[in-house]
Amino acid sequence: MAQVARRLDRGESVFFARETEYVKTRTYDAKSPELKGLRLVPQASDLPTGIEQITYRRYFDAGEAKVIADYAKDFPRVDVYAEEYTSKVVDIGDSYGYSIKEIRASMRSNKRLDQRRALNARRTIERKLNSLTLRSDPDWGTYGLLDYPGITEATLPADGSGGSKSWSTKTVDQILRDINVMLDAVNVPTNGIEEADTLLLPLPARNLLVNTRLGDTTISLMKYIQDNLPQIRRIEWLNELSGIGVGGTNRIMVGKFDNEHLENQIISDFEQLETEHEGGEYTIPCIATTGGMIIYYPMAFAFADGV
Repeated sequence: MAQVARRLDRGESVFFARETEYVKTRTYDAKSPELKGLRLVPQASDLPTGIEQITYRRYFDAGEAKVIADYAKDFPRVDVYAEEYTSKVVDIGDSYGYSIKEIRASMRSNKRLDQRRALNARRTIERKLNSLTLRSDPDWGTYGLLDYPGITEATLPADGSGGSKSWSTKTVDQILRDINVMLDAVNVPTNGIEEADTLLLPLPARNLLVNTRLGDTTISLMKYIQDNLPQIRRIEWLNELSGIGVGGTNRIMVGKFDNEHLENQIISDFEQLETEHEGGEYTIPCIATTGGMIIYYPMAFAFADGV
């Protein structure tokens, strides 16, 4: 049996148009709970709409100068070569809406339409954008920060109690050594060209740094790191680091977090489309578009599992 399309009358339509405009405005103004991936990874600012993929090139220098004799003609040739990489662009969508009965009830009672559905539609899209920022999606060909291909995997010594890598089993000196192992995993292979400025930790490891004291002092391990490892400008915790390592272990990560080294390829973060009508419902589709994130210099990042 075919569904009968029920429509609002002229006065109800005017009320609904005014209300949806108000709801949309409130949705754009609303503040969502912090999604750290969207804050940690810098946002690209030069992405046009309508693209289906993002292609970028990584350039490398080749060649070396040498001492030459008088009247020499054999000047060594130097050059630059590039490797090309591509990331797919994907759309993320959800929707919210109201039935004719709800619209008419709001109009009769002179009450505004429920905004919580619209807010939830925005938060749901933002959570998905955050997820794609942090984790790769092989089904769609996008890459995330925490498992990006080509970043350095460091191995931490398993010399905690019982041969464990977990910081909860290690001494203060062993934990500090592990952090320096992570920093060296970026600094040494790049001959000092790259230096990590951010340390990302699962929440239990971050809490351990805050609550562990150095000997009989009141100085926390966190405070000691901040004062004595000045290259680390930021120490953050991420729930997404818990359990993503080999064997379900926790992961830690260091890296250089600026626009030169990585960018989030979000083309449109949240957009509410025109209202659609079907049967007795009016629906507002919502969409966002992203190419995931790109690390331009993977050797500026390193991770290790087991903490």
